[in-house]
Amino acid sequence: RKKMRFLLFLLIYQCAINRINAYSASSPSVILLMVDDLGIGDLGCYGNRTLRTPNIDRLAEEGVTLTQHIAASPLCTPSRAAFLTGRYPIRSGMAAFSRVGVFLFSASSGGLPSEEMTFSKLLKKKGYATALIGKWHLGMNCERSNDFCHHPLSHGFDYFYGLTVTNLRDCKPGQGSVFLKGVQKSLVIPLQITGIALVSLAVVHYIGLLRAPFRALAYCFLIATISLVVLILFFYNFRHLNCFLMRDHQIIQQPLSYENLTQRLTKEAVQFIERNTDAQFLLVLSYLHVHTALYASKNFRGKSKHGLYGDAVEEMDWSVGQILDMLDKYNLSDKTLVYFTSDQGAHVEEISSSGEVHGGYNGIYKGGKSTNWEGGIRVPGLLRWPGVIQAGAYLDEPTSNMDIFPTIVKLAEAQLPSDRIIDGHDLMPLLQGKVAQSNHEFLFHYCNAYLNAVRWHPRNSKSVWKVFFFTPNFSPEDSNGCYDSHVCFCHGRFITWHDPPLLFDLSRDPEEKVPLTPKTERRFYEILRVIHLAIENHTRSLHAVPNQLSWDNLLWKPWLQMCCSSVFQSCYCDHDSERNLLEVNVG
Repeated sequence: RKKMRFLLFLLIYQCAINRINAYSASSPSVILLMVDDLGIGDLGCYGNRTLRTPNIDRLAEEGVTLTQHIAASPLCTPSRAAFLTGRYPIRSGMAAFSRVGVFLFSASSGGLPSEEMTFSKLLKKKGYATALIGKWHLGMNCERSNDFCHHPLSHGFDYFYGLTVTNLRDCKPGQGSVFLKGVQKSLVIPLQITGIALVSLAVVHYIGLLRAPFRALAYCFLIATISLVVLILFFYNFRHLNCFLMRDHQIIQQPLSYENLTQRLTKEAVQFIERNTDAQFLLVLSYLHVHTALYASKNFRGKSKHGLYGDAVEEMDWSVGQILDMLDKYNLSDKTLVYFTSDQGAHVEEISSSGEVHGGYNGIYKGGKSTNWEGGIRVPGLLRWPGVIQAGAYLDEPTSNMDIFPTIVKLAEAQLPSDRIIDGHDLMPLLQGKVAQSNHEFLFHYCNAYLNAVRWHPRNSKSVWKVFFFTPNFSPEDSNGCYDSHVCFCHGRFITWHDPPLLFDLSRDPEEKVPLTPKTERRFYEILRVIHLAIENHTRSLHAVPNQLSWDNLLWKPWLQMCCSSVFQSCYCDHDSERNLLEVNVG
C-alpha cells in the first residue's frame, strides 16, 4: 500500500510538472522592451566597453543575441507599425510618399488603421492583460478630438500610460527645435514672395497701373496675416499642444514634465506586473530614451563617460533591471518571454547647440536612422525565456522586428490572421535550434514608401546579398549622415540612383564599404536577376490602401486638438504629480 501511495504521489507530481512545463512552453507572459533611436553599438553585449548596461547584458547572457536583427523601417512610425502588425508598413498605409515619414502633431488625423490586426488585439482575445507604457507614435484621433480611433486602447491594449506622439527637442525648454531650421528653409522664401507680391499689387494699384479690387487685396493681406499669426502661435505653443502625458484616454500632464520620467514609466510597468502576477499578461514598455530631447534623473546625470546621451542609456538600463527584478521577485522569469530592441538605428546627426553629441553609436555599421544602410536598420535583438530558449547563444541569421508578431501570437495559441499577408516569421524554431536558417530569404527595405534596397539570403548559403537602387546623399559628402538636413530623405535631389544597383555581400563586407561589380563578383547579374524576380512577386502582393502619412493626415487640425484645461489656461494640468504626491502622503 505504501508503494502504491508513493507511485500515486509520483504520478500526481509528474502531472503537475507537465502542466507547469506545458504552461511555460506554450503560453508565457510577454514583455517587449523597445528603445527609441538606440544604436547597436551602445550596448555591452554588442561590444561597447565604455557604457554600462549590465541589465541588458544579462538578457544576452541568459538568452539569445540576434546579430542580424533588422528593423522594418529606419523611422519610428513605420517601424512601430510593422512591429505591431508583423507587416511591412507599406501594406497598412504607414509609409509616406512625402518627405515627412512620421507623425509630428497630436492633432493629426492619420494613424494605424483600425482594420489592422495587432498582436495586442489577438493576445487580448486569448485572455491576456495588455498594457502599453511609454511612446505610441501611431496616431490618436480621426474626425473628433475624442474618437480615439488610432489610440492604443483601440488597438488591443487594456491600459495606456505615455505619449501618443513622440519625445522631441521642442518638448523640453532649452533643447532647441527640430522644426526651426525646416520652417526657416520652407517658409522664409514663400513669405518673402507673398509679401513682395502683396506690396507690389498695392503699389501698382495706388499709382493706377493696375486696377485690382481693393477688397480682394485686403482679403489676400488678411488671409496671409492670419495664416502667419496662427503658424507663429502654434509653434510658440508647440510644447503645450503636442507634448503631454496620458493615462488611457485622459491627459494627466500637459505639458510633459521630464522630472523622474523614467522612474514614473518604470513604476507604471512594475505596478502592471504586480497586478497580473497570477494571470498571463502582455507588457510593451516603449521607452522615450534615447530620442532627443535627452534627459536623465539626478541619480544618473553626469555619471556616464558619454555625456547626457550615456546618462540616458544607463538610466534606461536601470529600468530594464527593475523589470527583470520584478519577474524574479514573483517567480515569473521562467514563465515570461522578454524581448529587447530598438525601433531603428542611432540618429547620428543629433548634435546639441553646444556641440555635444546627442546621437548614439551604430558600431561598425554605416549610416544611421532614416537610412537603409546597416547602421539605420540593424538593431539590438535579445530574447530571454529561461528553460525554453538556450542561454548565451548567438544567431547570425536575418531576422526582423516583424517576427515578434507571429512568434508571440503562436505562443499565446491564438490564430494568425488568414485574410492578409503576414511578413514576419515565427522565431521559436530558430531560437530553439530546431532549424539553422532564417525563413527570411528576402527582406525588402523601404525608405518611406519607396523600395530602397533588398536583402537576399540564399538557402544553404552563408552569403547575405544586399542591393541598393538608390542611396542618400550624405552632407557633407565625406560624413556618415545628412547633417545639413538633420535626417536623410528618400527622393529628388536628396538621393542618387544607381544603374546597375549597388551590390554588397554583408557576410564579407558588413560595413558596406566596397560595392561589388561584374569584375569582382562573377554572379553579379544572376544575383540581380533573382532579386528582381523577388521584387516582382513582392510587388504583386501589395494592394492600394489609404495613405495615413499624406499631407492631409499629417498636418495639424485644430478641431482634433486635445486640451486638459482650456486654451485660455494654456492647456495646463499636472494630475500625474498630484497623484504621486497623494500616494507619497498616504504612504
